Amino acid sequence: MIDLHSHLLPALCDGSQNVETSLAMARLAVADGTTHLACTPHIYPGVYPNSTATIAPALRNMQAELDARNIPLTLIMGADVHMVPEVMDGLKQGRIPTLHDSRYFLLEPSHHVPVPHFIAQIENFLNAGYIPVITHPERLRWLDEHYQEFIQAARIGAWLQITAGAITGNFGPSAKNRAERLLRDGVVHLIASDAHSIEHRPPILSAGVAKAIGIIGDESEVMRMVQGRPQAILDNAEPDTLPLPAGLLRQTTQPIQRPIKQNWYNRLFR
Repeated sequence: MIDLHSHLLPALCDGSQNVETSLAMARLAVADGTTHLACTPHIYPGVYPNSTATIAPALRNMQAELDARNIPLTLIMGADVHMVPEVMDGLKQGRIPTLHDSRYFLLEPSHHVPVPHFIAQIENFLNAGYIPVITHPERLRWLDEHYQEFIQAARIGAWLQITAGAITGNFGPSAKNRAERLLRDGVVHLIASDAHSIEHRPPILSAGVAKAIGIIGDESEVMRMVQGRPQAILDNAEPDTLPLPAGLLRQTTQPIQRPIKQNWYNRLFR
């Protein structure tokens, strides 16, 4: 599996605070079946002043630590970017890294209050050639009242990433219910761990994957969320060449051009 959202790099944000914790997180991810893990520390001006200049060397150092211990995990460059006006300039100037230097990047809206001109901002990123991957909408307190805005964002080209732990109830009943709604409505592109630690928020995908399969009853589609689409991001694939989530195919004529027929779940967890 490929996990595109984690806070494994030590001492850059509110995730891992030391190398020992990061190593333990990496071992957990590998044991769970993850082969590639994106290191995506927060970028939030005034709170977490990270940039490509701080993330890139930390990632190289952490990969060296893993390699020295024969931990078979490939780390991927990225950031969890708070949705503020400076994001566009940061992307264009290279201060804000995209996922694996692709057109895709993690975009984190405010947890507590609606984002002004949300759809207009999403359109601006898309028009500039970037694909915003909206992180953990199920954990945003304002999702219920603005649900259709997120569906609209996905329909015009943004991607939605939900948290594996939210599907299993680790973030409480409200986040669990929202995650289930998004899955049942067929608008989820990715499942990721958003790992911060080895206990409260570990880098575990498999439990959320199993729950998601039970919720929507489509194993192949769930495995696209942790294998097919994440790999497409690493390949910087054109989004219109990829299978859309089923709920986004409704009311559109865009065909599924690359169906995934492999039984990914059996291959990964047999």
